[in-house]
Order: sequence, then structure tokens, then C-alpha cells
Amino acid sequence: MTDTLVPQSVEAWEGFADGPWTTAIDVRDFIQRNYTPYTGDAAFLAGPTEKTLRVWDTLEKEYLSVERERRVYDVDTDTPADIDAFAPGFISADDDVVVGLQTDTPLKRAMMPNGGWRMVETAIKEAGKEVNEDVKRIFTQYRKTHNTAVFDIYTPRIRAARSAHVITGLPDAYGRGRIIGDYRRVALYGVDTLIEFKQRDKDAVADQPFSEHWARYREEHSDQIRALKQLKAMAASYGIDISGPATTAQEAVQWTYFGYLASVKSQDGAAMSIGRLSSFFDIYFERDLAAGRLTESGAQEIIDALVLKLRIVRFLRTIDYDQIFSGDPYWATWSDAGLGEDGRTLVTKTSFRLLQTLRNLGPAPEPNITIFWDPELPQGYKDFCAAISIETSAIQYESDRDIRRHWGDDAAIACCVSPMKVGKQMQFFGARMNAGKTLLYAINGGRDEMTGKQVVDGFAPIEGDGPLDFYEVWAKYEDMLDWVVGTYVEALNIIHYSHDKYAYESMEMALHDSEIIRTMGCGIAGLAIVADSLSAIKYATVTPVRDETGLVVDYITEGDFPKYGNDDDRADEIAATVVHTIMAKIKAIPMYRDAIPTQSVLTITSNVVYGRATGAFPSGHAAGTPFSPGANPENGADTHGMVASMLSVGKLDYQDALDGISLTNTITPQGLGRTKDEQVANLVGILDAGFVPDADC
Repeated sequence: MTDTLVPQSVEAWEGFADGPWTTAIDVRDFIQRNYTPYTGDAAFLAGPTEKTLRVWDTLEKEYLSVERERRVYDVDTDTPADIDAFAPGFISADDDVVVGLQTDTPLKRAMMPNGGWRMVETAIKEAGKEVNEDVKRIFTQYRKTHNTAVFDIYTPRIRAARSAHVITGLPDAYGRGRIIGDYRRVALYGVDTLIEFKQRDKDAVADQPFSEHWARYREEHSDQIRALKQLKAMAASYGIDISGPATTAQEAVQWTYFGYLASVKSQDGAAMSIGRLSSFFDIYFERDLAAGRLTESGAQEIIDALVLKLRIVRFLRTIDYDQIFSGDPYWATWSDAGLGEDGRTLVTKTSFRLLQTLRNLGPAPEPNITIFWDPELPQGYKDFCAAISIETSAIQYESDRDIRRHWGDDAAIACCVSPMKVGKQMQFFGARMNAGKTLLYAINGGRDEMTGKQVVDGFAPIEGDGPLDFYEVWAKYEDMLDWVVGTYVEALNIIHYSHDKYAYESMEMALHDSEIIRTMGCGIAGLAIVADSLSAIKYATVTPVRDETGLVVDYITEGDFPKYGNDDDRADEIAATVVHTIMAKIKAIPMYRDAIPTQSVLTITSNVVYGRATGAFPSGHAAGTPFSPGANPENGADTHGMVASMLSVGKLDYQDALDGISLTNTITPQGLGRTKDEQVANLVGILDAGFVPDADC
């Protein structure tokens, strides 16, 4: 190879097909020219090696069991986290296949006070530890944090909306997340080349006249270069030189993991997804297998070792944070499968190996395995996905056609449903606004239905004791949405301005192109409740129930009304209109750094917290009870089966929710058929039906 990025890459790239990827940073081009699609079945897979089982057994007995008992295994209270802040750590003597821990001990959590000291101190105390007063002094007196900056800028109306839970879960006290570094670049090119390109991009604008944009561009590139040098130092502490490209499959996985590890060592984002790796890794596995340097058992051991490491990522969180997200998640989402833009399947043997970890190591929520589903995927792979889903309930499915159409065939999911082009795009994560509570505010003229407090001024409530009129309620809802959406987006702009300034993700952004697409990931909660409540007002008779102050606190609903989730256009169109209306209002507001506004219908985990802060609805939803998750129909409202609910969700326009639409379904294996073969075939059929062409699920 001549005129390649790095002269030393000749050995590392031996046997790979040339292309633009050899002269520019272009991982997708490398994959497209070199991967081997796999259309067979799972017969080739290997079980866990003895070494894998020993490491997993040590982790379970000595660490995980203790963590379950304590909630938090341990916290380092003396060392603010950074890429190279901790000495090397290992699980056991057998832990040598894929090495690296966030701290020096498995499950020990690190402080990340750049986001905000208050959350760090609370989390330390909740873990039963003592705060290091010297560290506290630094981050309260000498070093301003993201959280302090946010609250310095917040307006009274943002504070009021936040306290009332009309807007909840804002990333104003923790890392924003939803950024996927292209960790594959570390393996394909080596860190020295990545540094060289970042320095070149920084110097290319040296003659630009001063502006805030170019000053920030050069400063951020300096931070990225510094992070890449720290990445090399961290790897060197494990005795590994990652300055050049990986030369074997094991090195490719190790180099890639080091890039991810550096990111989770330095940021505690709400979602620290790892990206789309299987077809990339598989190129190296196929080369090593063909050369006799690796066996199938060895290949599976490497993937098992990587997944094991992803399962033990931990962040220092407060109990309140865990309640918002219903546990201790970090969403190390691994996206897989789908089709390429040329029509070839992106399924490889390593796609199977990833799913096999759920058998070899047992089921687990992390990494969040997300399959980009298309009816045209190979049958053997579809059958294996269905079988593993039935066994473990540990796989998530997304519409590959919608993602590929909007984001290309090298996109990945951050968190649960947020797609982005790997290494070319990032999201400003924005939690979500409570669309359900907003409806109740519209009826009550800005008074909170739970506390009676006047939260929003200048809006007249609906008067009288007669039945509610749909058109009057809708007009007031639109007006209240103007206030809530405006307040919400203003808060997001403030948060991300402050985060870039005081908690910039230099490692993750070092693994992006220098010029990237930015989206603002807005979100809504309570869609099904709003749709059903508006449907009840329109098609039944809904009479408000007031307390002694005139506040509407409940509703008497008489008569039947169509419910969202049953493939009934009357209710489904209301839901689609709500999503479209909110998105239109979001789009009308300027975004920080000219981000492209997007919207998600998500709340997979926070539906309990939102419901707890919200009153009763015309739909019959009781005060203080959980919302249905994501875009799900209300619990018990979908009476026409799983496919009908999928079709209802499919009527939501993906253009109005490009950040993703989530539908969570629960079904027992017995409900799919009597035999395992029947269960697999029926689940594949349901998925194919749910992800038919142009169904925006």
C-alpha cells in the first residue's frame, strides 16, 4: 500500500482490500470493502471457555454478590476520575483476554465532579462513604462545575417547571451522554494517526480571523488531542502500545475497548453506548481464522470477555437518579445487523457471537443489544434472534429501514432509540417534557393538579361544571404547550452551553470527525394518556371534578371512546397529531450550536417517576400511578393484540420523532406456541409484520 495514512499499517492491513479508508479516516468504507456477510445458522457457535467461566465465577462471587448486598460495591473518594487517573485493574489472574477497568478494582466507582459536586457528595454519602474535604473544596471554591453554571443561568420559569415536574430528568447535574465515539478508529488507525489528523484539522483554521466559533474549535481540538495522548498512556499502563493499528482480532477488540474505556473513565453520561461493532470485528476474526491464528472457541472467548467488561461499567449515581431510570443503567448499547445501502446484509458471524454471550454468560441488561431488524435479514439470523429473545428477554429491536433511510447504514443507537451516524454526529440529550401534565395544566390554567400551586401565569382555566369541550381543551392545550416547550428548549440550550464549557467530552469527541452533525434530542412523556384523554373528551362525556378551590382534580367519564393502541384511526390520529404539534413547536425555536431538533417518544424507565408527579386524567388514569412506557398504549387499553398495538405506534410519523419511538411488549413464550420451533417462527412473524416497509415503528 502506498500513500496510506500510516506507513506502519502494512502489516496490520495485510489482506484487506484497499479503498478511500487507507488515505482518510473512513471506517465505513473499510467495512463495506472487507466484511463477509453471513447467511447461515448458529451451528458454528462455541460455548464458553474454562477461562471465561473462571473469570465470570470470580466476578460473581467476589464482587457482584457484594454489590447486590450493598447497592454500591465501593467508591474512590480521593481521586477525581480521568482517562489515566487510576492504576491498572484486573478481575483475576485469568483476566487477560480483554483487559481494563474503570478504576483499579472491579465495580469500584469513581467521582466525576466536573458535572456537579452536589450529586457527587450525595452519592458518596448514600454509599456510606465520607467525602474528601480537599476534593470538595476544589470543586466548590476553585473549579466551577457544569451544574453550578446551569443554575447560574436558569430563569425563574425554568426552575418552576423543573420543580413541578412538568420537565423532568434534565441532564443538569450529571453527564449528558448520548454521544457515541467511533471507538473502531483506535483499532483501525492507531492513536498516533488520530492525533496527527486532529492536529492537522486544528492547524487548518489557524489563519481564520478571531470568532467565538473558531476559538472554541481550536480549544476543543486541543482537548481532544490531549485526551488521545492520555488514552495512549492508559493503555501503556497495561503494557499495551496502541499508537499503531491493531494487527490481530484480539488486538482489534482490545484497542476498541480501550477507546470506550477511556470514555467511561472520563464521563458519566446518561447513555454511554459503544456503537456498531460486529461487522468491523468480524473482518479481523475472518482473517485470523483463515490464517489459523484463531479458533472459533477463541473468537467467542474474545467477544465473551468484551461483553463481560461492558457488563461491569459503573457510575457514581444518587438514589434519586436511579429512581428516574428505574435501576442503575448506563446503556452501553451495542447495535447490530441491518442491511447495507447496497442491499447486502450486515449480519456476520460475530453478530451471532454477540447473541451467544447471553447463553455463555447468562442474560443481562448490559450491553443493551439492539438489533436493526428488516424482514430481508437472513432467516437463520432471524430465527436465532427470536430464540435468544425467548430464552433471555434481553434483545431490543429497531426498524432498520427507517434508521438506514435517515441516518445511513453505519448508524448506531445511543441509549434506547436514538440513532446517529457513528463518528459523524452527536446528540445534545434533553430528557423530556411531561405532555400529560401539560394537558392538566391547560385545563387548570397553569395550576398544579397535585399541589394547587400556580406554576404558570397568564392562562385562564376552563370554567364551569359542565362536560369538557374537545375544541376548547385542544386550543388551551396548544397554548400551554407553547409555554412548556419554550421553557423546555431554553433549559436545554442552557444545559448544553454549560456542559460544553465545563464538562466537555474530549475523549468521545476525539473519535468523531472535526465537523459533525449535532441534534437536540427532545422528548415527551405521557403520549398514550394524552391521546386517550383527548379521545374521551371528544367521543364520550367527561365532566371535571373540582376541589373546594375550584382546581380540577379528577374526572367523571361516561360512555365509550376509542383508545390508542388498537389500530383505531380515531385515537391513533390524535396521538400522531400530539407528536406532530409538539415537534412543530420545538422546531420553531433556535437551538444551541444550530443543532437539528429531534424528538423521542421514550420513557422506557422513567414512566414511574413521571406518573408519581402527575394527577388524574379524563382517560381514567389515576393520580400518582405510572405512565405507560414510551409510545406504549395505556396499560390494559390495547385489547386487539400485539400486532394492532404495533400498527398504532406505526402511525406516528417518524419525521416528527427522529430521535426514536419506543414500544415495549411483553409476551410469554407459551403465548407464541406450544413448541420452541413454533415460538421462534411466530415471534419472527410478529417482528416481520411490525417492521414492514414504511411502518415507522
